[in-house]
Amino acid sequence: MRKERKRSSDDMEKFTDIIMKKTRQDVLIKLLSQDERYDERKLLDTRPLKIETDVLSSTDGSALVSLGDTQVFAGVKFALGTPFPDRPNEGVMITSSEFVPTASPTFEPGPPSEDSIELSRVVDRGIRSAESFDSKLFYVEEGKVFMMFLDLYILDHQGNLIDAAAIAGISALLNTKIPKVENGVIIHGEYEKKLDIKNIPVSTSFAKIGKYWVLDPLKAEEEASDSVMIITSIDENHVCAMQKKKGSIKKEEFLNLLDSSFKKGNDIRNDIKSQLHL
Repeated sequence: MRKERKRSSDDMEKFTDIIMKKTRQDVLIKLLSQDERYDERKLLDTRPLKIETDVLSSTDGSALVSLGDTQVFAGVKFALGTPFPDRPNEGVMITSSEFVPTASPTFEPGPPSEDSIELSRVVDRGIRSAESFDSKLFYVEEGKVFMMFLDLYILDHQGNLIDAAAIAGISALLNTKIPKVENGVIIHGEYEKKLDIKNIPVSTSFAKIGKYWVLDPLKAEEEASDSVMIITSIDENHVCAMQKKKGSIKKEEFLNLLDSSFKKGNDIRNDIKSQLHL
């Protein structure tokens, strides 16, 4: 009897979710057909971007990013460790993310969720594939290299976490200084030089609602979407990472998104450079 009741409750919850998604879609599609969105943006407009660096003195680099009302903090910290056997002269970068429970009613304390793991991997892949820095610069001595930890904290979830986290991550790296090492020990608070960043990868996320694609989706738009496509590119209009979260995409749609990603990616990259005075 209890199992039947639980099954009935689960079925009702799924049915309610389907109805709510359909209702949101209908409202959004009506707006999108008029080239409008909840927050009065056009379909391919992004929300205002604000970047602050040097926000936490206990890190070797940090950035606080606001993309609209979505807020992400990124911190960088170095430690000494052992290199991988197949790359004895290269340092290691480890990217992780934490979805702070106060950032959203859907976030819960505990081990990393699938979404948290995906976010970390997408941001990490974009930085690595863009070859943003030379990991050989992290070599200290035989059997010892720098391990660089890039930690992302979601502080407020109002949609498009991956783009906001990617901007926070690269902004923190642009703010990062490599610490001084003496007698095989890191001298905290003293630095050799700034981390040399060669390329600035920018992630652009698109959500499909009905037949319409929107850039930098709000949380409500993500929840009502049938497909999400994330494209990360660098200066030379080269794609360095892609991720499709759900649904399908046609070839013509993909090519259009690619063009939009290059254009908007360059706009965002220039905004990052301007705010960080690069």
